[in-house]
Amino acid sequence: METNQPPTALNIFERLNKWIEESITVKLLSIGFLVLILLIPSSWIQDLILERQLRADDVVQEVSSKWSGSQTISGPILVIPYKVQEKIDRGKEGIEIHEYVQKFYFLPETLDINGKVRPEVLHRGMFDVAVYASALDIKSVFKRPDFSALNISENNVLWKDAYMIFSITDLRGINDNLIFKVGNVEKTTEPSNSLGVSVRESAAVQTESVPNRVPNDAGSFSASGVIARLNWNSAEDFNGTTSVKLNLKGSQRLNFVPSGKTTQVALSGAWNNPSFDGEFLPESREVNETDFSATWKVLHYNRPFAQQWNTPDEKLTGSDFGVKLLVPVDQYQKSTRTAKYGQLIIILTFVALFLVEITRKIRIHPFQYILIGVALIIYYTLLLSISEQTGYNIAYGIASVSTVALICLYSVSFLRTKALVALFTSLLVIFYSFIFIIILQQDFSLLLGSIGLFMIVGALMYFSRGIKWYSNSAQSNS
Repeated sequence: METNQPPTALNIFERLNKWIEESITVKLLSIGFLVLILLIPSSWIQDLILERQLRADDVVQEVSSKWSGSQTISGPILVIPYKVQEKIDRGKEGIEIHEYVQKFYFLPETLDINGKVRPEVLHRGMFDVAVYASALDIKSVFKRPDFSALNISENNVLWKDAYMIFSITDLRGINDNLIFKVGNVEKTTEPSNSLGVSVRESAAVQTESVPNRVPNDAGSFSASGVIARLNWNSAEDFNGTTSVKLNLKGSQRLNFVPSGKTTQVALSGAWNNPSFDGEFLPESREVNETDFSATWKVLHYNRPFAQQWNTPDEKLTGSDFGVKLLVPVDQYQKSTRTAKYGQLIIILTFVALFLVEITRKIRIHPFQYILIGVALIIYYTLLLSISEQTGYNIAYGIASVSTVALICLYSVSFLRTKALVALFTSLLVIFYSFIFIIILQQDFSLLLGSIGLFMIVGALMYFSRGIKWYSNSAQSNS
């Protein structure tokens, strides 16, 4: 005769354990918890990529600072001082006449620049830095200033103190004597690192006390450059035709300010991956596998500054243009974009395993989920480290094949048949191929991603349609 005995604690524990093992809800919650845990190392990966990118930028800056920095060239600019007399009423003491010197700045009517750039790649460890040496032939023509139209007496114009300034961002880049000609006469040039100080000085200081000092000039054209004294005795000595031959080194960028009323620049160089940046694109360009050539034409209507001025705050900015010679280091940007899809890959992989588990009645332990998740995370460090040596595309292939092969071999231990292993491996290949296509197609990444995710959701709906979610165990409708 059978007797009803109350369940023991051991029986209750066994039933609870069996329910937990067979409950779909508990399985989903545990998988979700594992995904949340794996978000932590995913964020570390993105921080690591950013750190490596900052390291690469630091190396570029370090090498550039020792070679010569990015160069921006402005000028030549004609500077003619003139005396100004100011009457100051001292009351009972009478009227005092104070005399000081101001300067008028004039830009050329035409500015023609022809240059050849000789790029070179310097190596610092595994990082590459693009530098260059350039040979520039710069010609300009100035119109004789009409001071009467400016309400300035010709007697107050200090022609003997007239000079030209030629702005260069980094004077360390000048690797040969600069030849500055006015007409056919070579002029002595002096370097200056203080082109942006005062424009109002006493006439005595400017013209008599220190006759050989390097003048200080206002404006934002650059704080450094060269100055050529013209030594004109009067207006009859004026000659507005100038030419400059400049051999200049720099790093990454070579830019020009459209100083002329009409500015024309022609550049060429042995570099197959130039970027034409700044405020103006070239009128014509030609880039092939070995070199490039480009020409620009800029009118004074296109720039935001005047042709002449006498104020201390005129800015020759906002109109630079030129060429950028950067070694492609897009592996960091692409690795960052790839890492942002890390959570999606983990979720899709776990969902695929979950569907296999409940439809084929295969038990997959949470620890096995963790190991697969860790492999998916390590994939990104593998991608980053290899891409620094080989480039992104090759690194993506190596890292993807290695990770898929590792997970495939590991899945043999818990997936029952070769068909399931092949199916799971095919899903991983599809996932990584899909991400790679999105990364390459930047302009269509949102469209492709949206369509791909829509198709994935549709596939999940299709394959999960036969699952009885409220049964105690995973059953199929068929």
